[in-house]
Amino acid sequence: MSYTALYRKWRPSSFSDVKGQDHIVQTLKNQIVSGRIGHAYLFCGTRGTGKTSIAKIFAKAVNCEQPMDGSPCGECRTCKNIAAGASLNVVEIDAASNNGVENIREIREEVQYPPTEGRYRVYIIDEVHMLSTGAFNALLKTLEEPPSYVIFILATTEVQKIPVTVLSRCQRYDFKRITVETIVEHLKGLLETEQTQVEERALTYIARSADGALRDALSLLDQCIAFHYGEPLTYDLVLDVLGAVDITVFGNMFRAVAENRTRDCILALEEMVIQGRELGQFVIDFIWYLRNLLLLKSVDDPGGLLDMSAENQSILKEDSRLADQETLLRYIRVFSDLSNQLRYASQKRVLIEVALIKLTRPQMEQNLDSILQRILVMEKMLEEGVVMAPSAGTEPSKETASAPADREMTPAERITLPKGQLEDLNLIRSEWNKIIRELGGPIRASFRDTVVEPAGESCLTIVFSDQSNYMIGSRESTIAEIQGYVEDHYQKSIAFKARLRSGGERLDTIYVSDEELKANILMDITIED
Repeated sequence: MSYTALYRKWRPSSFSDVKGQDHIVQTLKNQIVSGRIGHAYLFCGTRGTGKTSIAKIFAKAVNCEQPMDGSPCGECRTCKNIAAGASLNVVEIDAASNNGVENIREIREEVQYPPTEGRYRVYIIDEVHMLSTGAFNALLKTLEEPPSYVIFILATTEVQKIPVTVLSRCQRYDFKRITVETIVEHLKGLLETEQTQVEERALTYIARSADGALRDALSLLDQCIAFHYGEPLTYDLVLDVLGAVDITVFGNMFRAVAENRTRDCILALEEMVIQGRELGQFVIDFIWYLRNLLLLKSVDDPGGLLDMSAENQSILKEDSRLADQETLLRYIRVFSDLSNQLRYASQKRVLIEVALIKLTRPQMEQNLDSILQRILVMEKMLEEGVVMAPSAGTEPSKETASAPADREMTPAERITLPKGQLEDLNLIRSEWNKIIRELGGPIRASFRDTVVEPAGESCLTIVFSDQSNYMIGSRESTIAEIQGYVEDHYQKSIAFKARLRSGGERLDTIYVSDEELKANILMDITIED
């Protein structure tokens, strides 16, 4: 016998099996008991919350030969036929693939005939928002005045796309996201029946990852059990299967960010990449971690809101002392923007690295919360008696200040280059800002304040002044992207290298050709014997 997925095997067959939608279940049962059954229903809500399951149970209940307190008995011939999909009186239609006017016309023709068994013909139209405008218009009249034996149940995840004319003809029921506690209790019960051992921490993480969708939770659980078949399902195994990260990693990452340790942040991300962790999931979970920190600082008794063990709460309390509420809000904003960018990004790792650099270097951003954080950092340094050196580009650095005064007056060095190398250098230098601007994304952010220097025949060096930017810009993939752009747009095959500027190094060297050097010498040259 073939294996049946958990979400299909454990699909509710009666109202009592439905979890987390008590307000809808009770209303529908009352309608059946009192005989006040409507002709059109609209079930709205996110995926996996029970819309189609309740629609099928309702179809069985209105046709059941021996209903019990508004629920189908599940034993009569009508209930069994509907459960097996063999009843002609319950028609389930997928509007995503049957969204034309012709499909609705078929329904209008069918509703003229009364049911062959039971009392009602029930039409369940799933993802009804996918119907075309013409199909909606064709459905309106039938939806408003159907025969007494016809019930329409429309299900959708995007209610805002339903025309108002349709909404006004239906009883609307909004399905809630199912709570983590409800999902965990349900998973516990079915795993006892399945005779599978599992840690409660593992179930809690699965339930939270499902984001309120019970079907998603069952699919994730199925995946984890299959990967570690025959073993007790532990929290670490779930993290391994789902590509997620343990909470201690978030703590280490947060402390590195709060203490402006950019290198440690990049290395921690590198370790996650090596372990094969899902970077998109890391971003989502790190936002959740920051949210917990913010709640801890903002709410008097956040225990019931944090959804974690007492041990982890004590660790979280220690971490919360490293940042104030405004700083946490900035962290959440940066990572929330990042989460939206990652959906369609091909270079997820680079985008995350840029976001981490933004968190540790608030001077990279010009918005208000970044400026406030920079002021707080300076105040803290002043309190500790740390003398702050002026930033590059405003005042001379420490090396420059300690250098002899006449060094400022030393003219730039002139170096001669072969004509071909000089042409390549001048071309790229003149177009450099345009190149990094059009490449955009991480390159545009990381290649600011870079200088292009010659490095031999058909080769140039990109000189970085910032260590963090150098770590991103020196990657082979980044260099290859620049080389490809230059070759496509300038028909030049130029190799690029990257290096970090050494302390005190000047980057104002003037490169000239032999002819230019001779033309600029304003004296006669005599050769002595």
